[in-house]
Amino acid sequence: MKKQLIIALAFSISALSFAQKKELKTAEKAIKNNNYAEAKAAISQAEGLMSAMDTKSKAKFYYVKGQVLYANGKGSMADIDAAIESLGKVEGAYVAEIKQLKQRMFSGVLTTGNEAYESKDYSKASKYFEKAYRITEVDTLFLYYAASTAVSEKEYDRALVLYEELKDLNYTGIEKQYFATDKESGKEVVFDKATRDLYVKAKSHIKPGERLSESKKPEIVKNVALIYVNKGDNEKAIAAMKEARAESPDDIGLILNEANVHYKMGNTEEFKNLLKRATELDPENAELQYNLGVIASESKDIEGAKKYYTKAMELDPNYINAYINMSALVLGEEAALIEEMNGLGTSKADDKRYDELRAERQNIYKNAIPYLTKALEIDSESINAAQTLMNIYSVLGETEKFKVLKEKVDALIADE
Repeated sequence: MKKQLIIALAFSISALSFAQKKELKTAEKAIKNNNYAEAKAAISQAEGLMSAMDTKSKAKFYYVKGQVLYANGKGSMADIDAAIESLGKVEGAYVAEIKQLKQRMFSGVLTTGNEAYESKDYSKASKYFEKAYRITEVDTLFLYYAASTAVSEKEYDRALVLYEELKDLNYTGIEKQYFATDKESGKEVVFDKATRDLYVKAKSHIKPGERLSESKKPEIVKNVALIYVNKGDNEKAIAAMKEARAESPDDIGLILNEANVHYKMGNTEEFKNLLKRATELDPENAELQYNLGVIASESKDIEGAKKYYTKAMELDPNYINAYINMSALVLGEEAALIEEMNGLGTSKADDKRYDELRAERQNIYKNAIPYLTKALEIDSESINAAQTLMNIYSVLGETEKFKVLKEKVDALIADE
């Protein structure tokens, strides 16, 4: 009785082994004929017989499954992921075949990614660039491309994950560059070494040389910081900004972005210090002068604010916000006059003082006119500037100018 049981069991295992080998052969044949639907069906049948497979058969199964899922480039992104996973389970066999298959997968995925990038489908390009890296996990340049294109598509959460991975890998992107100068154009061109040497030998290029490219690490930490800013995570943004500035202490863009985060958080003093630092690095930057004007204005330093706005106008005569803010500062001076006028009595002395204050108020309006007029020259559709100027002409009794501005304001409101 025991002997019969042993024979029956052996027969059963033999039958299973035969069946899985048959399914694997069917899958291989279907692959050769590019019939991946049939191949998938066969590999699915073989997977149900895994318990009967020895190590050698399992290695073959996982290798064939990887081919089936990739489907010569026709597989979905999920299929490619599964194919990579399956090939990773192959032990001690098909080393050369897997290397060749992964190279085909890499080339196919990269081609699709490049095509998507050329057509400006950055979301798709990012996913395929990442996949190109996942296939071999050797060339981190494609992980960097994946992160960069995700930013272009404003897929910030995805980009953040990829950038953090690059940071963990200590990716710098530093590589040796081979260059030579084109004799005809006089421009320096970067090549791979073999091409550079060939062109130099052909004498179409001169002055060959080599150098290391700049590190991409500052850009990576900077983008991480900017993503946190975009997400409104101020605390992480500040921490990331400090890390980014440690890499590039004189990057004005970083200083300004950190300053803006501090401003949003109400850290006015830190905001002011950072702007002053940026101004030291770039004294000809109109935007910096304007922002310093804003700070001075909020700090009730009116004369200081006027000085900064004037400097911004000198550096950039078309900086419209400087003109509008300057006009606001000028017009703000009437508040004290109005308060005093409203507190006067009916005596002759009060009447005289009232007339003096009214003249001062009109001078304030006249002083504001040039700034608002210039603002409208820069942007003829600025409702803010047009309405303010219209009201000034009304108070000053300049009827014709008032009518012109009123028509303009009405037209602008109608177009909104």
